[in-house]
Amino acid sequence: MTALSILPGIAEGPVIASGEPLSFWGGVDPATGTVIDVHHPLHGQAITGSVLMMPSTRGSCTGSGVLLDLVLSGRGPVALVFSEPEDVVTLGALIAVEMFGKALPVLRLSDRDFTVMSNESHAAIGLDRITAGALSIPVLPPATASLDLTAGDRAMLAGEGGAARAQAMRIICAMAAEQGARGLVDVTQAHIDGCIYASPANLTFAEKMVAMGARVRVPTTMNAISVDHDNWRAQGVPPSFGGPAQRLADAYVAMGCRPTFTCSPYLLDSAPGMGEAVAWAESNAVIYANSVLGARTAKHPDFLDLCIAITGRAPLSGVYLDEQRKARRIIDVDLPQNADDAFWPLIGYLAGKLSPDRIPVLRGLADASPGTDELKALCAAFGTTSAAPMLHLEGVTPEAGQIGNEADRRRITLADMEQGWQLLNEGPEDIDLVALGSPHASPGECRALAAGLDGRRVLIPTILTAGRDTIAQARAEGTLALLEQAGVQVIPDLCWCSISRPVFPVKTRTLMTNSGKYAHYGPGLSGCRVRFGNLGRCIEASLTGRAGHALPMWLTRPQI
Repeated sequence: MTALSILPGIAEGPVIASGEPLSFWGGVDPATGTVIDVHHPLHGQAITGSVLMMPSTRGSCTGSGVLLDLVLSGRGPVALVFSEPEDVVTLGALIAVEMFGKALPVLRLSDRDFTVMSNESHAAIGLDRITAGALSIPVLPPATASLDLTAGDRAMLAGEGGAARAQAMRIICAMAAEQGARGLVDVTQAHIDGCIYASPANLTFAEKMVAMGARVRVPTTMNAISVDHDNWRAQGVPPSFGGPAQRLADAYVAMGCRPTFTCSPYLLDSAPGMGEAVAWAESNAVIYANSVLGARTAKHPDFLDLCIAITGRAPLSGVYLDEQRKARRIIDVDLPQNADDAFWPLIGYLAGKLSPDRIPVLRGLADASPGTDELKALCAAFGTTSAAPMLHLEGVTPEAGQIGNEADRRRITLADMEQGWQLLNEGPEDIDLVALGSPHASPGECRALAAGLDGRRVLIPTILTAGRDTIAQARAEGTLALLEQAGVQVIPDLCWCSISRPVFPVKTRTLMTNSGKYAHYGPGLSGCRVRFGNLGRCIEASLTGRAGHALPMWLTRPQI
């Protein structure tokens, strides 16, 4: 038995173990250190002071910021033990020691050794050994890699571009070594996810980089932020939250980032093309870029996204490489007749559960001819349940023919779909809020909502979030006026995964959404119960305040 040290350190505490990955963002409350993901086996447990064991993480790139905040506040685990490669919270731990002098050991065990240690109640982590009950596991030193750095890389490391660029290069090189990369790759653009005010640590990091003189070197867009930048005061957001959230966004703008404030950067005119190497964070955006656009980006954690934007260089590893983009799992999907738009997020959610640790190819969906909005919904839901940075759809996405020789097979049946539907529909029939636009709505989705309402006025709060560019287009073509006349509130800058009260209606007990992503995260983030359905059912709920429990017709009618 041996353990690989990813980040060294000394710690001791009770073992908290799970065989299921966890997204720290949306899964752990940074204010309490408690697991809030209602779908996770550790739900309700506090991880503070623990030796936390899980195979890897999944979901949001923002988990690095949550982990950093937990470390800086003293609410975090004392050590992390994984059985698979993990980048997101590892990067948060690296930032903690590199920039703030707070060490958090991160280790990796084989599957067998992980299972054995998971049964122990207490563990002590040393620089050269783990002791847990009768177990004594030697710890191998951190992996080292001889990076093939260019003269420009070495110059940045030596401080030629300033202190911030040198700091960014040190972090990139440390992550490259951890990932086993042999060198770095140029990127043409970046997308920043760390601008969400997930915790005070995000602001601490950003303002420290501004003070060091950081400036981005490549065109850089920004994710949705945590307030409506221009209107949060009028919306009643307390200055104690709105002020830091706006300061965080402004810090990234000060470093040269474009204030796009959208979690759907693939809808912008700057979206990358086939084979283009970029550096995006935000899980749904990464999966869409790789899978649908054929661009190349790792699922970069928060903070690493800025480091890459500052240097224009990323670790040459993972799905930047041809071999790593191959499917390692084939998932056959039983395509139901006349499936509606709720089918796609449901399939993404289930595919992620079936392939939490590897890239899959989904077969059987080409005849349904999914468009960009269907693929957007599928990719976003897939990212909530899988750590993989992309997926393929046979006959649909551009690289679906890349399948590894060792790929195994799974199947999604109608029975699986029904079970998944019930899992996402545990709320009651009375609906208090309809939540649309997670990820940010496209122009086509705005038009579909306006057409579905057809001049009728909503009965309950109905909120659509969208990027500034999409809202400007909707305004120009008259769609925004139709939505506002119907009583729909259209909000820029925010996404559902970053909305807080009072913008999120304070009296809400149950909400309805057509987003598989928000159906998963919503209960933990909002404290509300959730219903899931297609856009038509969401419109019906907005007009009546009710949502029935009947399965969709495509899950109940006999299949020929």
